[in-house]
Amino acid sequence: MLLDPLVELALSARASDIHLEPGLPAGLRVDGQLRTAGEPQKGSALLAMARELLEGELWPSFLARRSADFARSVRGVRCRFNVFCTARGVGMAIRMLASHQPTVEQLNLHPDLKSIVRATHGLVLVSGPTGSGKSSTLAALVEEVNRSERRHIVTIESPIEYPLVPRLSFVRQREVERDTPSFEQGLKDALREDPDVLVVGEMRDAETMRLTLLAAETGHLVLTTLHSATVGEALARIASAFPAEIQANICAQLADSLVAVVCQRMRFFPNKGLRAPECEVLLASTPVRAVVRQGHFFKLQTALETLGREGCFTFQRYREWLDGRTDWFVPTPSSETVADVAEARPVRAPPAPRKKKPTEPRPGPAHELTPGESGVIAIDDADDDLDGILSELEGK
Repeated sequence: MLLDPLVELALSARASDIHLEPGLPAGLRVDGQLRTAGEPQKGSALLAMARELLEGELWPSFLARRSADFARSVRGVRCRFNVFCTARGVGMAIRMLASHQPTVEQLNLHPDLKSIVRATHGLVLVSGPTGSGKSSTLAALVEEVNRSERRHIVTIESPIEYPLVPRLSFVRQREVERDTPSFEQGLKDALREDPDVLVVGEMRDAETMRLTLLAAETGHLVLTTLHSATVGEALARIASAFPAEIQANICAQLADSLVAVVCQRMRFFPNKGLRAPECEVLLASTPVRAVVRQGHFFKLQTALETLGREGCFTFQRYREWLDGRTDWFVPTPSSETVADVAEARPVRAPPAPRKKKPTEPRPGPAHELTPGESGVIAIDDADDDLDGILSELEGK
C-alpha cells in the first residue's frame, strides 16, 4: 500500500492519524478510535518508503538516531511524519494536518480566546494530552495575530506543521535540525532578531523553558505548548523541571510573565458528526499571580471556578457553552481541518495489491539499511532482515 493511496484513504475516512507497522494492517484513527484497513504492510515496502521520504540529510540522521520527525505535503495534504525503528522493522506515525491555516472560528474555539494574543508581552501556554489539538490551537492563535496585528512573528518548530502566509505581520519560520540545531539555539537567536511574537513549538526540557521564560520577561509575547491534563499541572510541570533551590524564582518568573493557560481535550459531538476542543482557560489576574508566585498550583482549580466573570473557564463551564452553541463551523471538503475535526464514516480499504513472487534481498552498502522482500514480519521471525538492520545501526 503506497503512501498516496493511504493518504487518500485517510481523507475519505476523515482520519486524524495513520499508523504503519511491518506485518500489521494500516491503522487509522477516526473520531479518536483506532481502526485497521487493508492488508498487512510489508517491511520492505515501509523501509523503501522511509528511504524515499528521508532522502538527503535526513537519512544519515535517521541511521544515527533511529527516528526522524519532519513534515511533507502528500496529495496536497500537509502531513507530519515520525519515522522510527521498532521490533519488526521501520514503522511510521503520520498526523494529517489541515490543508489550510486553521483559525479560531474553524476550530470551534471560544471567540474570547482571541483576546489572549492582544497582549504585547508575556507567556501564553497551550497544553493538553497527545492528540488533543494543541498544535492547531497554537497555529490558530498565531494566525489571529497575523491577520490583525502588524508584528514580527518568529516561530521555532519541530517540524513546521502549518506554513504561515504573511498577512499584516512579518513572519519567519525556523525548523529545528534544518534551520537551527535546537530549540535552545533558535531561542537564543530569536532574542537578537527583533521579534514581537515568538512561537516555540514545544517546551521539552528545562533549558528551553528557561529561555522561553526569559523571552516572555524581556518584552516579547511568547506562545508555546506543553503536555498536561490541567492548567495547574502545566504550570507545576514547568516549576518542577528545575532544581528545588531555584523553583521559587521560577514561580516568580511565571507569575510576572503569565498571560494565559489553555488546557484542552477533544470531545466528539454525535449530533454534529465532528470533534471540537473542550478547554480549561486560566487568565492571569492578581489572585492567579499570587497563587502562582507561591507555587500553590493546586489552588488554581478554585481560582478557575470563582473567576468566571474574568473570562476563566473550567472544563464544566466550557462544556456548557459548547452544548448551547448554535453557530458551529462544520467543515466541508474544501475547508476542513483534518487533524482536529473528524467525522464518523466507515473505513473501506483499497483493493489488495497483487502478490509478487518474493525475491532474495540484495545486500546494500554497509552504512545503509537494506530493504527486505519479506511479507508479514513477526518479532521473532528468524528470516527477516531486522537483525541485520539493527546490527548495521549499532555500528554507526
